[in-house]
Amino acid sequence: MSTVNWHTLSAKDVLERLETNYNGLSESKAATRLEIFGPNEIAEFRRRTKLEILISQFKSILIYLLLFAILISFLIGEMLDAFVILAIVILNGLLGFYQEYKSESALEALKRMAAPKAKVVRDGVVKSIYARELVPGDIVIVETGDRVPADGRVIEAINLRVDESILTGESHPVDKFSDPLPENTPPADRRNMLYSSTHVVYGRGRMVVTSIGMNTEFGRIAEQIQSAVEEETPLQKRLEDLGKTLGGIVILLTGLGFLLGYLRGIPLLEMLMTSISLAVSAVPEGLPAVVTIALSIGVQKMAKRNAIVKRLSSVETLGSVTVICTDKTGTLTRNEMTVREIRTLKRVYNVTGSGYRPEGGFYSDGKEIKNDKDLELLLTAGVLCNTSELIKEGDEWRIFGDPTEGALLVAGAKYGLWRNLLKEKFEYISEIPFDSARKRMSSIYRTGNRIIAFIKGAPETLLPLSKFALIDGEVKKL
Repeated sequence: MSTVNWHTLSAKDVLERLETNYNGLSESKAATRLEIFGPNEIAEFRRRTKLEILISQFKSILIYLLLFAILISFLIGEMLDAFVILAIVILNGLLGFYQEYKSESALEALKRMAAPKAKVVRDGVVKSIYARELVPGDIVIVETGDRVPADGRVIEAINLRVDESILTGESHPVDKFSDPLPENTPPADRRNMLYSSTHVVYGRGRMVVTSIGMNTEFGRIAEQIQSAVEEETPLQKRLEDLGKTLGGIVILLTGLGFLLGYLRGIPLLEMLMTSISLAVSAVPEGLPAVVTIALSIGVQKMAKRNAIVKRLSSVETLGSVTVICTDKTGTLTRNEMTVREIRTLKRVYNVTGSGYRPEGGFYSDGKEIKNDKDLELLLTAGVLCNTSELIKEGDEWRIFGDPTEGALLVAGAKYGLWRNLLKEKFEYISEIPFDSARKRMSSIYRTGNRIIAFIKGAPETLLPLSKFALIDGEVKKL
């Protein structure tokens, strides 16, 4: 089913192809399809076992040389040397194991991106089910704040806007509709499709599930990650070359020393013990430990900056990079919109602070602005004519809803205009959502004996409707 160009079909044709309707699948048909298509899950990333991670710490020519040195030291009775080298090898392995296992666990936590529950219509009844039980043909209801649980074709959209930055990197929400699109429309521009793991930031709608699990766009990305082949890092290659070179030199020198001693008449057993001692002393038993400790320090410093490194040797690889090709949104930037400048008829206000943290101030002509009626009313309108939520989770501030509306909430909070406090003064009455025809949103409130409509929208739409302006706290005719 995933090979059909669903975006080219009308909503009616999509429902017919999937053998479903607006009342959804029956429970029996859904159960049958679950057996056929399997659960709506991203295949688990295969994690290395603890034993595999531990063994990988000893897969190195240098370590092999050290193990050889330990064996020879035991054979010739140098017990102290043997135990010292053995302790170095074990500590080196345990330190590397600890760092890599901790990183594997952190990476696994980052992979849990699927929506746990979904609201579906089955047998004409709306019910909440686990997202893993979704099947092609299910009718799913999505609303503001929901994470889309599977790929699907939009069959109904009411001011529906979706944040698809997890797939496209674009921070601006995408308006969705149910009309068909041309066949050559790329996935990022298919505004009549919803994609798994994206977020609904505004409005509501319905979709019919077309792809689940690994057949979704998000699933294809997961599959590419899993199929990526791990190559040896430059450091690993250089250490391997060093180990081979050292091994060759040690064999050559000990063999040459043994031969010269034998030719000079030194007893065979004495010369053999001397050659073996020379071989053991030539092995740099401290090198693996020094390398591991140095890389561990680098991992710790990167972890403090929220950068997770899966393998210790990858730290050195980063230092060998000459060109970086990267996405911007969510990688170089935080995908958090911020109000930087506000313009009224008379002033330009510069806003400090960044991201969603409500910290910063307002400045005009180099002076901080604290009591400005024009600015206060403007920010009040931005906060009250708004459907997003600003929430603190631990030390982080997050926005649930449209990023642009979130930026307005943060700007208001920087000025001390928190919505929960404003709503003690303003009683909410009703709202007219933004749509492409009106190009504005209206929120109606009661304060005392007055009823006020706070409106935000496109300037070319609002200015023709305006007859007065607030300038320096006074209402003046335009």
